[in-house]
Amino acid sequence: MNDAGQPAGNQQNALISRAMRLLSQREHSEAELRRKLAAPSFMANAKFGNKSSKDTPEEPVDPAIVEQVISYCYQHNWLDDRRFANSFIASRSRKGYGAQRIRSELTQKGVDKEIVQDALAECEIDWCEQAREIALRKFGDPLPVEWKDKAKVLRYLLYRGFFQEEIQSIYRDFAQ
Repeated sequence: MNDAGQPAGNQQNALISRAMRLLSQREHSEAELRRKLAAPSFMANAKFGNKSSKDTPEEPVDPAIVEQVISYCYQHNWLDDRRFANSFIASRSRKGYGAQRIRSELTQKGVDKEIVQDALAECEIDWCEQAREIALRKFGDPLPVEWKDKAKVLRYLLYRGFFQEEIQSIYRDFAQ
């Protein structure tokens, strides 16, 4: 028995099931999965009309069991921060975000900085071309040339996570 009053095996099996469910929906970083597994969940019976357990949270999760579940996920290759970083970069770049913003978001999700740096270096995204496509989609072709309008383009692309050099290359390399 653990501190929560359940047999440790039952809690571990429940956490493995939760991890499998979470990882089947999308990739997660180790830190994300650890946080989600450590949070007490509401009992599954509450969904199915069992009024006695409705909105009754489970007992606290034993951190040692969470660690065992994380190790189990690594052993079965269900969890991989490099794979998560690669899929996250692909997803966010398709949505029009730049490398700087993606790097920041991955760091917030608990991915190691070296893994983030390696994944960004390995990806085959032309950030300058992507910045140009985003600017054209937002501001139209041709891009504004007045200083005031150029500043709007600059601010927008900086917000989207592109570097100053990539934004300047839009006007320098793609001049009509």
